Amino acid sequence: MIGKLIHWSIANRFLVLLATLFLSAWGVWAVNTTPVDALPDLSDVQVIIRTSYPGQAPQIVENQVTYPLATTMLSVPGARTVRGYSFFGDSFVYVLFEDGTNLYWARSRVLEYLSQVQGRLPAAAKASLGPDATGVGWIYEYALIDKTGGHDLSQLRSLQDWFLKYELKSLPNVAEAASIGGMVRQYQVVLDPVKLAAYRIPQSKVIEAIQKANQEAGGSVLELAETEYMVRASGYLKTLDDFRAIPIATTSAGVPVTLGEVATIQIGPEMRRGIAELNGQEKWQAAWSSCALARMRAKPSWP
Repeated sequence: MIGKLIHWSIANRFLVLLATLFLSAWGVWAVNTTPVDALPDLSDVQVIIRTSYPGQAPQIVENQVTYPLATTMLSVPGARTVRGYSFFGDSFVYVLFEDGTNLYWARSRVLEYLSQVQGRLPAAAKASLGPDATGVGWIYEYALIDKTGGHDLSQLRSLQDWFLKYELKSLPNVAEAASIGGMVRQYQVVLDPVKLAAYRIPQSKVIEAIQKANQEAGGSVLELAETEYMVRASGYLKTLDDFRAIPIATTSAGVPVTLGEVATIQIGPEMRRGIAELNGQEKWQAAWSSCALARMRAKPSWP
């Protein structure tokens, strides 16, 4: 068999050389186009749906958010497995697809089915897709540190959320810059139940008054001396005194009751649900509060 192959190759030198050139060109093309990763991504093709339902227990989140989403995602084309997890105030649904499925095609299909089930979710539940990245794309983590003590944890977190985060997200191929730790500043309204009962004001009325007071409105234009002036009402709440001056109700004598009379207005941190540290140091030594991780995403290859 080998002798016949050798005789045939000698008799057909041109075909042998042509096949050699073809295989060589194919090898060069394969070397130049084959993607090579330092850390190959062997994870499943998955799309994550995160739904925030603030203040609700895990069982309520499971019944009203996770279950409707998981049952709807079972019908997504190409979906192999659907997993749902319910936590306090949050729901995560993982939709795993068959190997070889294009990630962006999968995200578009999940988004279509998510729009169908959105009407069945509670009004306060906000669903969104996770970043188009996986765990192996976690490429960098850093901490903002102020050893001089000139900035507190809330200022470091504000610097991270309102400056550094957007600078990182503007870099090529960065899918997400996530913040952990720190103190997120909040305007906190601490109601006095005794005063509310004395004025016969329900809590829902206080919430409605704050929502109506924190908004702006436009009133078209007004022409004066051949010049148009835009009419707008600026009503955003900016200081603690603005919160205190919000009218809640009126007494029988017609005297307005303001928010400052029935509540304590203060600036404080958001409730902490976890903890982070840097090299085992205490939080006052290292401002671990503002960490970010950036995840790389591959260039989209549409089907």
